[in-house]
Amino acid sequence: MSFQRKLIIASVLFLFIFFGVICIVISKFGRDFEEESNIQKLSPGADSLLRKVYVGLDPSLLRDYHAHIAGLGAGNSGCYVNGKMTSPLHPIENLKFKIYKSASGIKSDGHADQDFLERLINLMKNDPKHGKLCIMAFDKNYDKQGNVNEEKTEFYVPNEYVWSVCQQNPDLFIACISVHPYRSDALSELEKWGKMGVRQVKWLPNAMGMDPSDIRCDSFYIIMKKYDMVLLSHAGHEKAVHAEDDQRFGNPLLMRRPLDIGVKVIMAHCASLGENPDLDVADKKMTDNFELFLRMMDEKKYEGLLFGDISAMTQYNRLGKPMQTVLMRQDLHARLVNGSDYPLPAINVLVRTKDLLEQGYISKEEREFLNEIYHSNPLVFDFALKRTLRHPQNKNLKLSDCIFQKNEKLGY
Repeated sequence: MSFQRKLIIASVLFLFIFFGVICIVISKFGRDFEEESNIQKLSPGADSLLRKVYVGLDPSLLRDYHAHIAGLGAGNSGCYVNGKMTSPLHPIENLKFKIYKSASGIKSDGHADQDFLERLINLMKNDPKHGKLCIMAFDKNYDKQGNVNEEKTEFYVPNEYVWSVCQQNPDLFIACISVHPYRSDALSELEKWGKMGVRQVKWLPNAMGMDPSDIRCDSFYIIMKKYDMVLLSHAGHEKAVHAEDDQRFGNPLLMRRPLDIGVKVIMAHCASLGENPDLDVADKKMTDNFELFLRMMDEKKYEGLLFGDISAMTQYNRLGKPMQTVLMRQDLHARLVNGSDYPLPAINVLVRTKDLLEQGYISKEEREFLNEIYHSNPLVFDFALKRTLRHPQNKNLKLSDCIFQKNEKLGY
């Protein structure tokens, strides 16, 4: 047998093994839940736990301020994902994409957008006390000259698509637009949605390529303040989408600029991953982003302006100091809001109930019941877990009721 023929056989064998591994990973990490959600068929123990997590809450005021919607452009939605995500020539990106598809309930690429939306609506309606989700558009990456950087745009969700979905499902969703401030039409686009009553704007600076402290953003912030719009911005390091080139833009201290102009800001995940330079000191030493977030939350001038969301904070890589501190700092709870970061709760490798049990956040019995809820409805699981967990050293410390309801300071 010639060397060339051996090489071909070896290559085919490698691809066969690689895609076999992908299938195993997806089945284990991406879709470990029932096809049809039905929390009405829980065991008595799981049902009892679920009833308890709603005690003290008004279902009509329940809010999830951080949920994603996405697609491939099926049905003329305008959504798309970077070609690297769908190509086997980029195995890491492709694996991540397949896991996201699985977690989102996408059955076929030809109906991806509809599958994603139908799955989310099903999860919501399966819970009779569902409240509302802020579903987010996601703008492209732009350079400083206002040009689209397709290479760095991992996915895109148009404002029009999100608005349309919300108009069709006003009992479930609240629209959150996304406008990159470097776009040539940024101000007119923002003004348009402000006039239409949209209250929330989504940024992920690390992935979108914007510096929140850039003086060129001032006009953008002034319009946001004019319409009392709230900036929900990722803070800290980003891991879900590619952002390694611009992790510095996740520095919480960069948000001083919009805050000083008077814009309300929600820092996603309470900036609970990674380090950035401490721009408040001369030597700019590397400091935990979470510490920088807390410093700003403790500044009197930002009361009523700066908030944090607790999305993703139950993931394995954010447990420990961030989660324990949030549980201890009861004084900050009125300025924290809930977020699921859907569809991430449907990826079971990210939220590990075994770790939560071992670290003392939940009991063995609670873990059993929470896992059962997860298999039925991962969105309800995310809510139930946050309502159940307690501080490992002080079981009286939990996430306050106000975190999970409409925040009156935000007003939506």
